[in-house]
Amino acid sequence: MWKNNYKLILASNSPRRQELLKGLGVDFEVKVLPDLDESFPEELVGEEIPLYIAHSKAEAYKSSILADELVITADTIVWLHGEVLGKPVDEEDARRMLRKLSGNVHQVITGVCLTTSAWQKGFAAVTEVTFATLTDEEIDFYVGNYHPMDKAGSYGIQEWIGFIGVEKITGSYFNVMGLPVQRLYRELGEI
Repeated sequence: MWKNNYKLILASNSPRRQELLKGLGVDFEVKVLPDLDESFPEELVGEEIPLYIAHSKAEAYKSSILADELVITADTIVWLHGEVLGKPVDEEDARRMLRKLSGNVHQVITGVCLTTSAWQKGFAAVTEVTFATLTDEEIDFYVGNYHPMDKAGSYGIQEWIGFIGVEKITGSYFNVMGLPVQRLYRELGEI
């Protein structure tokens, strides 16, 4: 079991990230600053994007971190053929993204930043996901009955679409949910 002298702060409203961090059996507090900028320079690609955003989020907390606190920030993207599929802006955008993912292999990439008042460390985890070909009816059912609006790529692997659509994953399942907890546990253990 991991032990340290830091009080962990999860800087995320994501219920999935909170659930996953609880699963590690560590105590933590959730602190979220409103309206953090999640934009990134256009020239960034793949892993660079969520790492940049996780670092940007961490910078917003830097001035308020106490000496005994460690802040965890994260960002997850879906990367398909050189394009970022972020959170959908509306239901039609969610349908568009799911049609793109249908029958294709994409990467889910999470950037994580660990920040204290004295130092900062970032890492990225990549999981490859193979989607079955989805019908328009399946996509409409998912968008109408689940919650794709707050998820990168418009889907949650732990929801119905993951049950019927995900044929194969290579890498961390939990990374696809939004937090690579096995890697996070190892990184925290090295502090």
